[in-house]
Amino acid sequence: MVDHVAKENVNQVVDNGKGESGDGERAPEGGGRGYELPLLLFGGFRTLIDRLHARLATEGHPDLRPAHGFAMQAIGARGATASEIGRRLGVSKQAAGKTVDRLLALGYAERADDPADARRKLVHLTPRGYAALARSAAIFDELRAEWAATLGADRVRDLEAALRNVVPAETAFRLDATSWLGAP
Repeated sequence: MVDHVAKENVNQVVDNGKGESGDGERAPEGGGRGYELPLLLFGGFRTLIDRLHARLATEGHPDLRPAHGFAMQAIGARGATASEIGRRLGVSKQAAGKTVDRLLALGYAERADDPADARRKLVHLTPRGYAALARSAAIFDELRAEWAATLGADRVRDLEAALRNVVPAETAFRLDATSWLGAP
């Protein structure tokens, strides 16, 4: 993970003792500190994404990065302009354009004239792009099955159901997480 240097976690909140306060006091009965939930959810997300990309690398997609997957989702089945991709991802048109340029260079996307407006260029996924997304979906199914084998299928289903109850439907599948981190 990015926040590890020489095997030491540089995030002081996490370094503070995973469930213990700085003075050695244990977390409240029945759970951890409030800050732990988002960190654990993010850690679970990172674990799944990192494992996905490690697998994709061994299966013919070594240059595919998490940002590329988000961008391919933003392109969608009907294609999109760089501006639309930027809006969907919560980044500038220029930042989206750089990611699109990389997808073009790697063969995951292509540009074409918009049949409805010749002044616009649409980005479309190539067969290689669709294949990478299909493989990603299959790997995510395998990773979920690994979690179910470790935690139990009922616990994983309960976790998913609980998250569906607390995550507003309109934000459940938003792609613009970069805007939280100060990106334009």
